Formats: sequence, C-alpha cells, structure tokens
Amino acid sequence: MTRRIVLSIATSIDGYIARTDGRLDWLFTDHDYGHRVFYDSIDATLMGHNTYRQLLTQGHFPYAEKRNYVFAKGHAARLSNVTIIKSNAIEFIRQLKAQPGKDIWLVGGCQLNDLLLTHDLIDKVILSIHPLILGQGIPLFSEGLNELKLALLNTQAWENGLVQLTLERNNGLVSR
Repeated sequence: MTRRIVLSIATSIDGYIARTDGRLDWLFTDHDYGHRVFYDSIDATLMGHNTYRQLLTQGHFPYAEKRNYVFAKGHAARLSNVTIIKSNAIEFIRQLKAQPGKDIWLVGGCQLNDLLLTHDLIDKVILSIHPLILGQGIPLFSEGLNELKLALLNTQAWENGLVQLTLERNNGLVSR
C-alpha cells in the first residue's frame, strides 16, 4: 500500500497560509482542532526551505520526533532529524511514498504545494479555514495550476467560526 501525502494546513478565508513575512500570529491556538490525532497518523514531514526557516525562528523545531525532509536549492541549516533534499523533489517523493510507513504531512509552503499538486501527488487535504481576511500574504496555491477534483470526506465547525474540511483526491488532475 502506498503512503499518502496529506496537506494539512490552515488558511484565511481569502486563501493565505501566512502573512507576507511568514508570520502565523493569526492562527487560532485555543483548541487542538484535531491536530494531535492527525500528528499521530504521520511519521514524516515535507516542507519547503522558507517554511523550514520560519519554523526555526520559533526557538525549537516542532517536529523533532518525526522524519523531516526539507527541499532547498541553497544552504539550509541542518538538524539531526532533518534531511535536506537538493535533488529531484518529485522523484524523491515518489520513492518516499513507496516505502513502508505512515502518512506523510505536506507542511507547505506555496511553492512545494504547487509542485506536488502539479504532479498529482497530494492524496488528502485537511484545510482549516480561519474566519478572518488577511488581505495579503503567502497564498495556499499559486494561480494558473491545473484543476484537481477533491471529494469531501468530512466537515467540522467550531463555535469560534473555524471550519475544517477533510477532502481526498477524486479522479486526479483535470487538464485545462
């Protein structure tokens, strides 16, 4: 059985995953929002260099007990639990999916999300939509990507307005 790539990410109503400078100070932190159950279902993370650098500013690396793969073209700080990937990202991810293990968390950001979407490698999406408009920031995906049909598996809403959608790939990419 092939491992799944799961994009689990928070977004504002207007589709931004972070402020322009990468800050996430707008995220709701008053509740777990199902994160612990999701986190226990994965054993590896994928992230781009910018996301990795932003995580390092938090004072501790939050995914220390997982295998972490960072896609970087240039120099990236190395931690003992982080592998820097400079080779063909798509081939690496396909090989990783074929290995035994739990699901793999696509942490983001936009460039890596786009790349995996373009190559039809995102199997499931858990989208936590925060009830606010940022007005500008780093988008979830760039414009001009291929269409990807997703099937809704579950929705959950909290009293504070946060809505979480769980979707899975349905019929793959649709050409435009």
